[in-house]
Amino acid sequence: MFIDFGIIIGKIAFVLVNILNGAGILTWVERKQSALMSDRIGANRASILGIRLLGLVNSLADALKLIFKEDFVPPRGVRVLHFLAPIFAMGPVFLTMAVIPFGPPIELWGRDIKLQILDLDIGMLYVLAFGSIAVYGAMIAGWASNSKYALLGGMRASAQMISYEVVLGLSLIGPILVFGTLEPGLMVNAQNTYLWGWIPQWGVIVQPIAFLLFLPAAMAETKRAPFDMPEGESEIIGFATEYSGMRWGMFFLGEFAEIVVLAGIMTTVFFGGYHVPFLFDAVEKAGQAGFHFPWGSYFALGEVDRCDLANACVRCEARDTDVAPDADSLDVPAFSIRSIDARVMEGNAAGGPGEYRDYGPCHTVVGEVK
Repeated sequence: MFIDFGIIIGKIAFVLVNILNGAGILTWVERKQSALMSDRIGANRASILGIRLLGLVNSLADALKLIFKEDFVPPRGVRVLHFLAPIFAMGPVFLTMAVIPFGPPIELWGRDIKLQILDLDIGMLYVLAFGSIAVYGAMIAGWASNSKYALLGGMRASAQMISYEVVLGLSLIGPILVFGTLEPGLMVNAQNTYLWGWIPQWGVIVQPIAFLLFLPAAMAETKRAPFDMPEGESEIIGFATEYSGMRWGMFFLGEFAEIVVLAGIMTTVFFGGYHVPFLFDAVEKAGQAGFHFPWGSYFALGEVDRCDLANACVRCEARDTDVAPDADSLDVPAFSIRSIDARVMEGNAAGGPGEYRDYGPCHTVVGEVK
């Protein structure tokens, strides 16, 4: 029980650390990009022992500044809502990432571990449901400030977010129908096939219009240029005008974290998730793990013991023989292999006793190998 609990905590920590680090790096990238576009150097003043790292230290300095800066609350503002608004803006972003798979299943401590915090059959509905909660953060921030300018900014931000959330939801209908599932992990596996044997069946290939709708809608959801009207503080008053310190920082940390999360959703739905084109594991290619290209080239990625492929649901009992999980490599007439989700091996060893042993979702054949 403690191991299972530790695994869950480890997956949550891994996701949070990557989102926070990604959000921090993106703040630096946006500042540097803006500087280059306007022929400036950009943030480069902060340093540690003279080391500036192209301005990366500025991101750390900004975080420390926001933590120790005065936390101002308008005298006539609604203090409780003023406190809750940044949480509503940032919290759902991290919850949304819970259903996004970030790697193939692995086996540790005798357990098959999915690299996914929540394995939900309605995963994409979960994404849309929790993603829409961030709208309340912007609206509540404007209302709680007791300022007509902040209220107008909150209404403007909410209107934009709701509008483009509709487009996000509609753009996901096509891939959901094509892949036949709402579960992100199954959507990733459905894209691990090839059209005509050489074109990856990614969502962007089979649903290009959906991708072209999703991309600008995702940019608008994160309020990035040219959809940065809610935050155009040099021209208009935004919903976070009456915020300061780390509560102000939580709004913008949530936006950059949302970029990371939406990139994960886009990769999952439209770019095959964690699967790499033409990269096969040892079971799919009879112990030859590596890149197998359609024109016949093969780039190996290490040696694999073909009698020890536990991660791929194959247990070979004939330890003193050279057995590969491939029908052509077995000198047994009536042996067939069928590759499905669990990679179940089916067969009957002619000329020797055949026996099935159940290993949960997988099976192995124990027989006499010639």
